[in-house]
Amino acid sequence: MMRGGAAVRYAPWGARVATTNAFGWDRVVRASSPIVVHSARTATAAVASLLIARLFRLPEAYWAPITTLVITQSSLGAALSVSSQRLVGTVLGAIVGAIAASQFGPHVLVFGTGVFLLGLLSAAVRSDRSAYRFGGVTLAIVLLLPRAHPAWQIALHRCAEVSIGIGVALMLAVVWPERDDVTQHEIARRC
Repeated sequence: MMRGGAAVRYAPWGARVATTNAFGWDRVVRASSPIVVHSARTATAAVASLLIARLFRLPEAYWAPITTLVITQSSLGAALSVSSQRLVGTVLGAIVGAIAASQFGPHVLVFGTGVFLLGLLSAAVRSDRSAYRFGGVTLAIVLLLPRAHPAWQIALHRCAEVSIGIGVALMLAVVWPERDDVTQHEIARRC
């Protein structure tokens, strides 16, 4: 559809997009569209968690915003569910990784056994498979990456970095919630 010399079409998320040329290179999205708001929330949270992790001088501060990006959801309830599983998995993976690294070192068989035991521990504490996945990532980081510091210190840093990311994502869900009650049809109608 043409309006005022520019083609107007609707994006998948319901926002009106105006293009200034036939190829659609210069898109202008309304500032109130849900995707713009969500992008602003996510970027704000990621930067805040990185700054907080740097404030605490964590050696791998990048894990805080990575966690925030994983946890950031549209509602507090969704964020709580994801974050609790992320935290459980991270703690279990850090414990298994620190014990394995301290006692046996970064060997392939030790890693495989650690992943197996982590699966059993995840089931024992009644966490879901996402906790097991997050725990496996932490186990790999603590056990397999070469480090100059003791495994317990790496494990504690990993837990701190992830906890900061989770905390920022949950605070974001409380302080700057997204509107979940608006349907895609209503969004398209408003544009």
